[in-house]
Amino acid sequence: MPKGSPELANARKEEIISACKTLYREMSFKDITIKLIAEYTSFSRASIYNYFETKEEIFLAVLQKEYELWVADLEDITGSSERMTKDAVARALASSLEKRELLLKLMSMNHYDMEENSREERLVEFKVAYGASLKAVDRLLKKFCPEMSGEARQIFLYSFFPFVYGIYPYSVVTDKQKRAMERANVGFSFHSIYDLAYVCAVKLLEG
Repeated sequence: MPKGSPELANARKEEIISACKTLYREMSFKDITIKLIAEYTSFSRASIYNYFETKEEIFLAVLQKEYELWVADLEDITGSSERMTKDAVARALASSLEKRELLLKLMSMNHYDMEENSREERLVEFKVAYGASLKAVDRLLKKFCPEMSGEARQIFLYSFFPFVYGIYPYSVVTDKQKRAMERANVGFSFHSIYDLAYVCAVKLLEG
């Protein structure tokens, strides 16, 4: 690819995003630096600054990609059949989120820092992907739950989406957290991403 071409720029962005995802599987958000991300790419740290000004912008791009993948899954669900029961819709939504653990982790653990430390233009790009997910769920509801009014769908969206932000801490618990809860006499009952998302969605759909 010629130097400075859009293709090269996109390829480098994807490489940076991929390096960030690789590190995030093994390290905490606070321990990951642009210098470290650069070590997992084929180019220098200085080159990264041509595309992202902060590590938070890189993470925001990772989250944006996760939203785009979720939207693609939602569109597949909507186009997969002509009819679905409310229970089937709830199960489909739960299944789509079950595949997006990275999305849930980022939105729950690091969302504020990513948005606060990213340029506005990067934040706008991310919000486009976020908005697309709202529209994709709304289209799914409109097709398979035609009895729901526009207001009812809005109530679903602005109840379900905030709930989704809290799924990760309840479904991914460390041994240390389990021991602390046991010592505090809180107890621990495991609930998967699927279980939590399904129960919330089906309750909202049933009214």
